[in-house]
Amino acid sequence: MAFVQVGNENSAPVELYYEDHGSGSPVVLIHGWPLSGRSWENQVPALVDAGHRV
Repeated sequence: MAFVQVGNENSAPVELYYEDHGSGSPVVLIHGWPLSGRSWENQVPALVDAGHRV
């Protein structure tokens, strides 16, 4: 799993999980509350096949 630390809150690190697939022009997929990143699972392969970095 890939994480990036984006700050601290109450002396605890705040980390975001991300996935990086493909190459080409980037597409950033952001889910809303209360969903998870898995909500984009079916779209990622089609975007990568179309030449995008997701």
